[in-house]
Amino acid sequence: MDFQPDDVQQAIQAAARAVARERIAPGARERDRTGHFPAEEIRELGRLGLLGTTIPEALGGTGAGTVAYALAMMELAAADCSVAVTASVTNMVNETIARWGTEEQKARCCPRLSSGEWLAGAFGLSEPHAGSDPAAMRTRAERRGDRWVLNGEKQWITSGDVAGVIVVWARTDDAGGAGKGISAFLVERGTPGLSAGRHEAKMGQRSSSTVPLVLEDCAVPGGAMLGRPGDGMRIALAALDGGRIGIGAQAVGVMDAALEASVRYARERQAFGRPIAQHQAIAFQLADVAVARDAARLLVLRAAMLKEAGRPFSREAAMAKLFASEAAQRAVATGVQVHGGYGYTEEFVVERLYRDARVQTIYEGTSEIQRLVISRDLLRDP
Repeated sequence: MDFQPDDVQQAIQAAARAVARERIAPGARERDRTGHFPAEEIRELGRLGLLGTTIPEALGGTGAGTVAYALAMMELAAADCSVAVTASVTNMVNETIARWGTEEQKARCCPRLSSGEWLAGAFGLSEPHAGSDPAAMRTRAERRGDRWVLNGEKQWITSGDVAGVIVVWARTDDAGGAGKGISAFLVERGTPGLSAGRHEAKMGQRSSSTVPLVLEDCAVPGGAMLGRPGDGMRIALAALDGGRIGIGAQAVGVMDAALEASVRYARERQAFGRPIAQHQAIAFQLADVAVARDAARLLVLRAAMLKEAGRPFSREAAMAKLFASEAAQRAVATGVQVHGGYGYTEEFVVERLYRDARVQTIYEGTSEIQRLVISRDLLRDP
């Protein structure tokens, strides 16, 4: 087993690390304070090919693969989770279109998403009454002549107000059981009948855009359906499997940042006549974070490797997301504790990391849903 990234993967990681440290990290605190969306930073990621990491070069991507994507997300999240989640969702939408779209859909959307010409992509699955249970969605799409007309509401949509294209799920047929009769549609920004609500006042990741969407007689061309009628849940579940690798990688990046800040502070802060890093109570906490961080990294990269190889990876992606996101909660809590009272102030990065990390156990499938995915796979009949 080779744990060393190849030349392409190292190049993508190095590019992400450079832009994260030089362009993204310096403004992260101010963007968090003001809620300013990182538009220029996202466009820079597009110029570097980090919005289409798994997309073939023929469609404007870099074709570097899922491992390179995961490594890049770790670097971006260590600098600013708001930028990382925007990039992660855009990559997920881009890949979903590249996998399920027609040649016309792919040619129109993928190059614009990959380059940053379209500032982001958005994933319109959750609804006010349908989060972990997407089969309960109420949004509907009706065929009227040569168009589909969508009506409904979506909730918690990352980049919903700035995305160039949104993949929107809607019910097209009431026949069949749970999850049946749901289809996916490409809805471009500016389509009449599509509107975004106010930005959510969030605990963390404040400079990423999270909005509700309203679709009111929103008419899209007949060719806007992604995949076939009724393929919606299949498309959504496949996308979420890959998306969980991105969120797991994001959690690893947070742990990297929390550990780096905590080690630095523990070396500098004096108590009882010596640096607090020399006190076992502190040193052992940092050791535990380092172990969890490395374990999470390996779980994420295992899932990424399986996906890249075209092998089944749903359980491994769920494991990676579950472990990494929950380990990140402990890592940031340790970071605040090591900093003492200073860790509770905005002057130190661990305060922002603490808030940013909290949602990682919720979006792209809660920890409870990850345990459901894992247990179903473990307990299914051989």
